[in-house]
Amino acid sequence: MTTTNLTTNVRNGNNGISVIDFDGEVNGFTESILMDAYQQASKDNTHAIILNFEKLDYLNSSGIGLLVTILIRAQRQDQRLLACGLSDHYREIFALTRLDEAIGIYATESEAISAANL
Repeated sequence: MTTTNLTTNVRNGNNGISVIDFDGEVNGFTESILMDAYQQASKDNTHAIILNFEKLDYLNSSGIGLLVTILIRAQRQDQRLLACGLSDHYREIFALTRLDEAIGIYATESEAISAANL
């Protein structure tokens, strides 16, 4: 049996912005954790979800696929998806996979929140 090394924390703001904090590894074994976090973040009037990767240890191709699934779900709900706290390595991965064209990338959470309010 494979164990997952990921925890998430969902913070729902009263301004229609939710933040999902990732701590650990995002891979194919974390699908249920990611989808549960997205459901929690997608409450009633949520118009933007920020993925906070400051404590991300590892992201593989299966994890990228799960992020695409979240992106599609967010688009169907007319929600913006933003990310913050990516290391230079993962910023490069987002650029290579062109995820940075669909997900707004910001250095800090406060920058992402400001962009989400526009």
